[in-house]
Amino acid sequence: MRLYRFLSEDDTSAFCHKVTAALNNGWELHGAPTYAWDEAHGVMRCGQAVVKEAPGEYTPDIKLGEM
Repeated sequence: MRLYRFLSEDDTSAFCHKVTAALNNGWELHGAPTYAWDEAHGVMRCGQAVVKEAPGEYTPDIKLGEM
């Protein structure tokens, strides 16, 4: 099965660490990162899609962060 996650975080090193951890767990970047101003919280937000091939069959109860 092919899995998809969208990682997001404030524009700090925490975002880079989140993406790095995913890459080191076998996830691959999917497309370009995205950035947007979060007016409600007054911060810049970052996002990155990642994908991964995994054995098994997809069900909605899969915990993607644990794959």
